[in-house]
Amino acid sequence: MKAIGAKTALDITDEQSLVDLSLDKPTPTGRQVLVAVKAVSVNPVDTKLRTTVTAETAPKILGYDAVGTVAEIGPDVEKFKVGDRLYYAGSTQVAGSDEEFQLVDERLASTAPKSLSDAEAAAMPLTTLTAYELLFEKMHFVPKGNQNQNKTLLIINGSGGVGSVLSQLAHWAGLTVLATSRPANFEWLKRHGVDHPLDYHDDLLEQIHYLGYQQLDAIAILYAPEAYFEVASDLVKPFGHIGSIVGSTVDLPLYLIKNKAASFDWEYMFAKSDANYRVHTQGKILQLASRLLDQDVLESTLTTNIDTGINAANLRKAHQLVEAEHTLGKLVVSGPFNGTV
Repeated sequence: MKAIGAKTALDITDEQSLVDLSLDKPTPTGRQVLVAVKAVSVNPVDTKLRTTVTAETAPKILGYDAVGTVAEIGPDVEKFKVGDRLYYAGSTQVAGSDEEFQLVDERLASTAPKSLSDAEAAAMPLTTLTAYELLFEKMHFVPKGNQNQNKTLLIINGSGGVGSVLSQLAHWAGLTVLATSRPANFEWLKRHGVDHPLDYHDDLLEQIHYLGYQQLDAIAILYAPEAYFEVASDLVKPFGHIGSIVGSTVDLPLYLIKNKAASFDWEYMFAKSDANYRVHTQGKILQLASRLLDQDVLESTLTTNIDTGINAANLRKAHQLVEAEHTLGKLVVSGPFNGTV
C-alpha cells in the first residue's frame, strides 16, 4: 500500500520532511477495522508531532482525521461490517491516517454522516471530540439541545477548527456564545452559532462589559493560555470554568481563581486512547455528531480541500498552511493515494 511518512524533523519546505512510501498492508486483529482511507484532515497536532521525529522513529505515519470504508474486520469487531463508511480521529499510539489502509480500534470510530462528502466529513472528528469533551465532560454543561439556557461561554480563537465546532455545540446546547476573531471572520462566527463576535485586537473586558456581561460561566482559551489567563480569571464566575487545549509556555497564575472556587480544565482528546480510558465514548460522541450533521444542526467546518490526491507533496502544502496559523475552519487532503515512491 502507499503511505506518507515523516522522515526527519526538517522544515516543512524540505522535500524530505514528508515522503511517499510503499508499505505492507496491515491485517486487523481483535477489535480493529482496516479502513481504506479516502480523505484526511491536517491539524496542528500533525505539525507538532512531525517535529519530534528522529532517525529512530522515522518514518512516522501522521494523520488524525479520516474518512474511509471498511476493507476488513478483526475477529472481535461488533459495530461495523465490510463496506461501512466511517469517520474517526484515531490514536497517536499507532500509525495515522496518512496511509492507504489504516488499522483503527472500532470503539474510536462512527458511521460517517451520510449528507457530507468525504472531505466535509474528514474535517470533523478531532475538533468535534475536542470541543465536546471540553464543553460537556470538563466544563460539565448538559449535552442536550437547549438544556443550558442563561449560561454563557466565551471562546478565544473562535474561527479556528476547534472553535468553529465548539460554538456550534454550545449553541445547540442552549448557551449564549461570545467568541473572538478578526473582524473579517465575524460572519463565519455568526454562521457557526456565535451570538456576540468580539475583535481580539481590542480590549476584551471592555467589549464584554459593554454587552452587559460582568462575568461568564466558562471561558475556552484555544490559543496561548498565558496571554489570556488574567482576563479569564477576572471574567469567570464563582464555581465557573476556564479551559484550554494549548500548553502554556509559563506557569499559569492559578491563585487568581482560587477565591472564586473556579476550575481550570485541560483538554487533550488523545488522553483517552493514550491511557485506554473510556475509549468507547469517542465513538459515541462521533455518532451523536454524525446525527446532528445529518440533521443540519451542525455543519462541516471544511474551508480548503486539496483534492488532487493524498501524497507527500500535497501534505507538505497542507502542513505549511496549518503552520501559518491563519487557517479558517479546517483543511483536508482528499482523493486517491497517488504519490510516487
